[in-house]
Amino acid sequence: MEAVNAAIVYYSATGAVHSMARAAAEGAEKAGAQVRLRKVPELAPESAISAKPAWARHLRETADVTEATLADLEWADAVLFGTPTRFGNPAMQLKAFIDTTGGLWRQNRLADKVYSVFTSTGSAHGGHESTILALGNVFYHWGGVIVPPGYTDPVQHGVGNPYGTSHWAADGPPGQAVLDCAHYQARRAVVVAAALKAGRHTL
Repeated sequence: MEAVNAAIVYYSATGAVHSMARAAAEGAEKAGAQVRLRKVPELAPESAISAKPAWARHLRETADVTEATLADLEWADAVLFGTPTRFGNPAMQLKAFIDTTGGLWRQNRLADKVYSVFTSTGSAHGGHESTILALGNVFYHWGGVIVPPGYTDPVQHGVGNPYGTSHWAADGPPGQAVLDCAHYQARRAVVVAAALKAGRHTL
C-alpha cells in the first residue's frame, strides 16, 4: 500500500471525543499510516472550565497532547476531524482552527486529501449528522474527498453511523462498539487515501 500520512485533529471537552480520536489513530496506524494525533487549542474561559470538574480534569490529563498546526494539515494525506456537537454544529474550538486555514486553501494545499468526521453529543438526537454534514461544507470548499464509513463493514451494522462515528455521551464514555467504529473509519480513510496517492503517481 502507498505510504499515507494521517492526521487525527480533534477537540474534546470532557474526554469522549479524545477516546474516539485515540481509537481512530490506532486504526490509521494499523492500516499502515504515519499518524499525528493533534488537539486544537482550548478557547473557553477559565470560569466555564472550572465550573465543570470533568472539563478541567480532562484538560489536565491531556496537557501532553500536541496542539494542531496548519503544518499538520499540509503534511497529511488523510485528515479525520473529531468534535463534540454544539447545537448541531462543530465546537467553536475546532471551527476556530479551521478558520485559520485560508492561506493553505488559497494555495490549493488542502485539495485532493481525504476527509472524514466523528462526533459526540450529550443527547440522543443532538445533531450528530448535522455536525458531520456541516464540516462537509468546509471540505467542499477545500476540494477534499469526503470518505464516510458507510455500511461497508460488519462493525458498522451495530451502532455505526454511516456519516461518521458518533457517540451519545449520556451513556457514559464511548464503549468498545463505538471505538471499533472509529478504528474502522480511520482504516477506511487511510486505504482510500493510499489508493488516491497511487492513482496520482500513474497519471
